[in-house]
Amino acid sequence: MKARVHITLKNGVLDPQGKAIQHALLALGFDGVDDVRQGKYIELDLSENDKDKAHTHVEDMCKKLLSNMVIENYAIDID
Repeated sequence: MKARVHITLKNGVLDPQGKAIQHALLALGFDGVDDVRQGKYIELDLSENDKDKAHTHVEDMCKKLLSNMVIENYAIDID
């Protein structure tokens, strides 16, 4: 199975990298970009065949290592 984890900063947490990207886009002439929030994307190949077990396993990974639970949210897609 393949797991895809999208990690983003929680609302209210400052995102200086997102702001830098927004300013660079504006400088390159890409008008109309009101805000940019950047994050992380992690793809995992799992040997687990049970989708529910795989989701639980990846959720444990997120809580223990992949995301900072204080300032980040995560979303898991498994197929």
